[in-house]
Amino acid sequence: MIIFILILSVLILIHELGHFLVAKWQGIRVEKFSLGFGPKLLSKKFGTTEYMLCLIPFGGFIKMAGDNKEEYKGASDEFLSRSPGRRAQVIFAGPFFNYLLAFFCLWMVFYLGYPKFSSTIGELMPGMPAANVGLKAGDTVTAVDGEPVRFWEDMTRRIHAKKGQEVRLKVKRDGGEFDVLLTPQAKEVETIWGKKVEVGLIGIKPSDEIVKVKYGLWKALIKGTQTLWDMTVMTIRALFYIIIGTMSFKDSVTGPLGIFFITTNAAKIGFSSILHVIGILSMSLAIFNLLPLPILDGGHIFFAGLERLRGRPLASRTEEIVSNVGMSFLIILAIFIFCNDLIRYGYWDKFVAMFQK
Repeated sequence: MIIFILILSVLILIHELGHFLVAKWQGIRVEKFSLGFGPKLLSKKFGTTEYMLCLIPFGGFIKMAGDNKEEYKGASDEFLSRSPGRRAQVIFAGPFFNYLLAFFCLWMVFYLGYPKFSSTIGELMPGMPAANVGLKAGDTVTAVDGEPVRFWEDMTRRIHAKKGQEVRLKVKRDGGEFDVLLTPQAKEVETIWGKKVEVGLIGIKPSDEIVKVKYGLWKALIKGTQTLWDMTVMTIRALFYIIIGTMSFKDSVTGPLGIFFITTNAAKIGFSSILHVIGILSMSLAIFNLLPLPILDGGHIFFAGLERLRGRPLASRTEEIVSNVGMSFLIILAIFIFCNDLIRYGYWDKFVAMFQK
């Protein structure tokens, strides 16, 4: 639980820090900077800003002077006194800082080292090609068609591409090496995008043997950048497929309960795994916050852009209605995700029983 709260706090702190620093840079008066919601545990005022630590850690906020029409008095250091473009910069800074955090974490993951399954076989499926040619648990595949492999992921990717074609594996066993020829069976599987594809399978599962992979500082920077880009594209693509119904929403999205289990498991593996999870969550938070939904940063940026195009802001009543609709949608979405997590992790019956006593 402590790791979960710490990770969540870091994500929120960095996000709000982005808003805060750009607001200060623009000369906007920031009245409050809070980590958490609810009753104040700690509070200290420096200059014009009150810094707070509150009881409920699942959130945070900054309060800028004149950031809504009811409080705006026309002072030069108020948020609404800035142009739509300048306000959009302040709003965009939160997700951008989350993205920077994701970049730094993934860079450090590749520099410090991260665990990967080795190419050692842990289990064979009877009647499948690997078992039929005499491979055994404990054998280590060192090459596929002459291409050296060290990790399970690299080995299986090459085998998957060879459906129905003969493959030569170089295998290490008891200090010696030998070659085997086999033909992966073509089998239809469903990708994470919900599409059916055929891949080559030989009927093997990985062992528990883990290999730590690490790179020099510069190479780690390149690998981290590539990984962040791939994850970003994958996340946006997943959102698109969820929207059009190709990808299952309930199987693809998780909430605080799921994140709790993910962070807890990462803590058991090691520091690099924690950094990896922070990187993924921070990137996901950045993308989610940029969705053009009212009350999210993306929605506020959309309103600022609309104001710039129209030459005037939306009517207060119109903005209020749109914001309320957006808030209602997000509340319903949060309830659905929470209930889905309870079912996924086997807590639904216990949750229902709480209200039946």
